Amino acid sequence: MPELIAKSALHGQAPKVALGTTLSEGVVEKMVSVAPYPGRGAAVDAVLGALGLRFPAAGEAVAAGDVRLIWVGRGMAFLLGADAPAGLAEHAALTDQADGWAVLRIAGPVAVDALMRPFPVDLRAAAFPVGKVARVPLNHMQAVLCRTGEDAFEIMVFRSMARTAWHEIAEAMDVLEARARAS
Repeated sequence: MPELIAKSALHGQAPKVALGTTLSEGVVEKMVSVAPYPGRGAAVDAVLGALGLRFPAAGEAVAAGDVRLIWVGRGMAFLLGADAPAGLAEHAALTDQADGWAVLRIAGPVAVDALMRPFPVDLRAAAFPVGKVARVPLNHMQAVLCRTGEDAFEIMVFRSMARTAWHEIAEAMDVLEARARAS
């Protein structure tokens, strides 16, 4: 009988570094979608309070230590870094998403410039501050983009599109690096 070995979507992909900016694979071992049932928002917030969280507003990420809740669409968020607290399933639909999504991280001085090439969004700090989230196309594929620091972002894409997303962002980094060398 064959032995199956679990591998990440970007297994074997070395980090890409250009102009002091690093693109790398993010590791998320726990990712659960949380979709509150109608009229149960207050109950969901009460249960999430045990983790120091509340359900995020549209376009927002909330965090308590290493545990985050990221808005991913109307009435839905991803809980990252922890199991769903006891009692949450009574007030919200919960679905394990860890195997279906890939996470890319980019951090460094040209992260904004690199991401504004394939993403049709103004990512300057005044328009897209830390904690802001957008469900936005990455060229031809759907992605969830979250600003995690001054010059740091997390990009979530469906697992099957991880290598294409990597290529698109790495290519934008290459263009910026070539432009810097030419000037």
